[in-house]
Amino acid sequence: RVPPSSDETLLDFLPSSNKEKSPIIECSDPADREVPALDNIIPNSPIDPYDMKHVVRFLVDEGDFFEIMPDYAKNIIVGFSRMNGETVGIVGNQPLIAAGCLDINASVKGARFVRFCDSFNIPLIILEDVPGFLPGTQQEHGGIIKHGAKLLYALAEATVPKITVITRKAYGGAYVVMNSKHLRADMNYAWPSAEIAVMGSKGAVSIICRGDPDLKKREEEYVDIFANPFPTAKKGFVDAVILPRDTRKRLCADLKWLRNKSQKNPWKKHGNIPL
Repeated sequence: RVPPSSDETLLDFLPSSNKEKSPIIECSDPADREVPALDNIIPNSPIDPYDMKHVVRFLVDEGDFFEIMPDYAKNIIVGFSRMNGETVGIVGNQPLIAAGCLDINASVKGARFVRFCDSFNIPLIILEDVPGFLPGTQQEHGGIIKHGAKLLYALAEATVPKITVITRKAYGGAYVVMNSKHLRADMNYAWPSAEIAVMGSKGAVSIICRGDPDLKKREEEYVDIFANPFPTAKKGFVDAVILPRDTRKRLCADLKWLRNKSQKNPWKKHGNIPL
């Protein structure tokens, strides 16, 4: 049998037109399947990388992930999968490359994919582990603020179901950009390993406690208080802190609940996307 071409595989995930909902096929992978392997996928050290594609394949139906533009801007992954038979778009930071930082190319790649999914009524699942925007004069001179705003704009304007799972780091402006509650996300989850803050604990302590003779102790205290998702959950910016093994069944239940979501933006001729 001749294997299908990439176009044929891609078309399998898409509806016949932009007026139809995302397609659903028969699925033998249980929607309430637990994934114990995810409980240990995050390294103990916050600076050690892991492969976000493994997280994706553990979560989706039959481990099937059709990645888009795999060789471009590898610090972000985008592609199509199915959850309980329904087509979904996956956007995830890739800690293996540049620690998962957002840069110009990653922002444009993510924004284009989000706009495509929104055009064809395909729900979005965001897997977030982002330490911030990539620093450096090259990025600044290239227009990182303008290009980074494209991803923010795309997610803010999208009216399809949008669900975020924070697996580890969610720092600074990049946290907001990656489908935070402030961008009208429908559901935001965090694993117990999540850290939601302006910056990492070491950088924060070096500023807040400058001149303190025992910075190491201050950093440990900071980690105990802030380097977890519970302060953010108390403020309502995270809907629930969940066990990694329960992520799939949460996502499948939410997608079913959001299947008939109807959200309209205020009327206007068009928005002023940053170009």
